[in-house]
Amino acid sequence: MPLPDLHTLLPFLRWLPGTSRKTLGNDLLVGLTGAVLALPQSLAYALIAGLPAEYGLYAAIVPVIVACLWGSSWHLICGPTAAISIVLFTSVSPLAKAGSEQFIALVLLLTFLAGLFQWLLGLLRFGALVNFVSQSVVLGFTLGAALVIAIGQIPNLLRVEIASQATALASLLQIGRHLPEAHWPSLALAAFTLLLCVAIRHLWPKAPALLVGLVAGSALVWLLPERLVGGIALVSAFEGGLPPFTPLQFDLNSLLQLLPAAVACGMLGLVISLSIARALAVKSHQFLDANQEVRAQGLSNMLGPWFAGSLSAGSFTRSALNLQSGARTPLAGVFSALLVALFAVFGAALLAHVPLPVMAAGILLICWGLVDLAAIRALRRVSRAEFAVMLLTLLATLLLELQTAIYAGVLASLFFYLKRTSQPRVRLWQDGDDEVLRIEGSIFFGACHYIQQLLQRSRGQRLVIDARHINFIDYAGVEMLHQEARRLQALQRSLVLRQARPQVVEELLKLESAERCPVQFED
Repeated sequence: MPLPDLHTLLPFLRWLPGTSRKTLGNDLLVGLTGAVLALPQSLAYALIAGLPAEYGLYAAIVPVIVACLWGSSWHLICGPTAAISIVLFTSVSPLAKAGSEQFIALVLLLTFLAGLFQWLLGLLRFGALVNFVSQSVVLGFTLGAALVIAIGQIPNLLRVEIASQATALASLLQIGRHLPEAHWPSLALAAFTLLLCVAIRHLWPKAPALLVGLVAGSALVWLLPERLVGGIALVSAFEGGLPPFTPLQFDLNSLLQLLPAAVACGMLGLVISLSIARALAVKSHQFLDANQEVRAQGLSNMLGPWFAGSLSAGSFTRSALNLQSGARTPLAGVFSALLVALFAVFGAALLAHVPLPVMAAGILLICWGLVDLAAIRALRRVSRAEFAVMLLTLLATLLLELQTAIYAGVLASLFFYLKRTSQPRVRLWQDGDDEVLRIEGSIFFGACHYIQQLLQRSRGQRLVIDARHINFIDYAGVEMLHQEARRLQALQRSLVLRQARPQVVEELLKLESAERCPVQFED
């Protein structure tokens, strides 16, 4: 086996020598813009995942740098995301208390396992497997995740203590029991922040609404008298610094517990990242190597947890901003991560002044951004089956654990796909003494029963299958056609394949030689 060349091992060598002072300056400015957007988002996503706020910053440093340098996309920016964060929380919270050392260790171990799964898929060139997670599953899961995240932030809005629950429905029932304990100043502060962010987005769409809302809400608590804002919880302070080296704890019991969730998280992360990367590649007219991108995602999630970075995936908002701001190379993402690292070192003390209700309001704004009503309406118009898959996935996210909801959505998609392919389109007409069936689809084990029923209902002296649109036939299909041809021979009739493709004829002749094959062929 030939050894991989240097460009395969270090793919950034393909574009790095072509950078200039002008492109570096441009990418530095774009990176600054991306860092301004990444800071509040990363903090919010850490809280969604049940992690201390600083872990959001850590996840936006090492994993982002690795994914940018080893990836194929020029503009894809990775990091913590809302959907991934909520899956991390629901996967690990039943095993350990959110925010505890054990919880953090399990999240980092899950991240490594998901990254290893992703990297192996890319290494084996199985990146196409992510296509089994259909767009309807992603839409349903994203909408469900937005609702789950919003429900999860209600305790921070009301300043009530809620024990972690396995499903969103159970959490909602628990919140209902604690409503009388609500802290109304916290709720008022969250409402002020949310309304301000919405107003800024409406009046000044290009402004960093989330960042402005966090600053304004924090300033309000600092300026108002204690009697009005007393009791409002703040983000836990932490000592500023670069991401610490964090040895992973490879405990066999934990590995077995986390493996199913790791596969689901890894697959979800790849679907999100490749969907964004493909959309950006179309707009920038760039060639995208999907398997290289899959390997890069896996590598970033394998290395990230050793530096306290939780699971990362493509961020649509940061990636779109990267493209719109005119990034020339992936160094824009690298600069963004380095600027976040500078904030982690020198700006950590500012986080202790951010109230939790303000952060919760920002997370609700992020949740609303996850809801793609236009795509949902379009899906309903185009395909009722896919819309049903979307609804099923949505309900599963609310009633089941999130990783289980992903599997449920994928199985539903496969069910409708197999149901559709098991009944290929067939046209039937009479041509003299011949009865002609044009089959438009593959003859495989799932479609054999349907096609065999059609053949057995035929009444022509010669039954002719117009096979020009049959691309594939498996062993079950070959056996079925041989069986039907012999049945017709016993009735002094014949089965003829017309204009069959060479690969179809070859498969049919593997069972019996051309002289003994009961199926006849004609051009």
